[in-house]
Amino acid sequence: MLKATDQERQEIIEYVSSQVRDETVELAQKVYSERVALTLPHDIWDVHTRRGRKQCRWWVITNPTNLYTQEQFPNMDLALTFHVGLCLRVPRSDRPTVDKLQVEPFVACWRALDETSGAVDQVEEVEDCQAIGVRCREALITLIHIAQDLIEIPQSQARPKKADFRAWSELIADVVLPGPSHRERRGLLKSSAEIAWSFTNWLTHARSAHVHDAQAAFASTQLAMSLLTTALICHVRGVPQRCPSCGSQRLSPQRAFDPNEPHGLHERPACQKCDWKGTPVLVALPPPPERPSHPEGECIFMNPPLRDGGRMRRGQLR
Repeated sequence: MLKATDQERQEIIEYVSSQVRDETVELAQKVYSERVALTLPHDIWDVHTRRGRKQCRWWVITNPTNLYTQEQFPNMDLALTFHVGLCLRVPRSDRPTVDKLQVEPFVACWRALDETSGAVDQVEEVEDCQAIGVRCREALITLIHIAQDLIEIPQSQARPKKADFRAWSELIADVVLPGPSHRERRGLLKSSAEIAWSFTNWLTHARSAHVHDAQAAFASTQLAMSLLTTALICHVRGVPQRCPSCGSQRLSPQRAFDPNEPHGLHERPACQKCDWKGTPVLVALPPPPERPSHPEGECIFMNPPLRDGGRMRRGQLR
């Protein structure tokens, strides 16, 4: 049996109770954890429930959380294999949308990249490949436009031009990943940004472009944006690499509305192994209320009636 926090155990119990409402959870223990193909770790829980005199046993596997009866999956490895395969077969429409990703304020650039993903599947000709290059480049530029308002530029350094992606990506890496301990991380961020920018710009004008080039441009752009977004969000929201209290890396975001500022969504990092909580940071404001639109120009009313004495006149309208 593996160690688990009370919060983890309570979340599993609440999940099982929501799925099998006529059963009572008697036992929930974490028995195994495995990271498959560099994805999030899948924790496996052995859960026992009771319905009257009948006892039921379940495998509950996380990321995403799902449960499997041990009558159908007597072997834990079989349940994990099926779970991983199910995750890979999830339809595209069932995956989280961009609006549900916790990437404020970078939703705009990720929405642009999400639209580009659909266009990549439709690439047929050279012009289609070039269009992918344009879209990827615009997504990268949108990201640095947003980032310019989030970081403080050192006084000794001049402010780059607004659309200078190379200069801004270098500056962002230096600001959010400073010091010798981040040298390799900083180098990865800079090199991935440079490669994505150079390749997408080349693709924009390449007359020999192929569908594989469009896919490569999208993949490199996605990697660069992921690294930049993650680094910027951790920097702005004050997310440490480890818990300052216990040293654990199992940090997760907690979101809530501040009672003193109920109209703003706040987020703070929290440790899953101890009670440490970070400082809440405002991450999103509700959109301003829409004003009722008024028609432009003068309103026109029809004076001639459509009916005369309850009967329609054939051939004309009065």
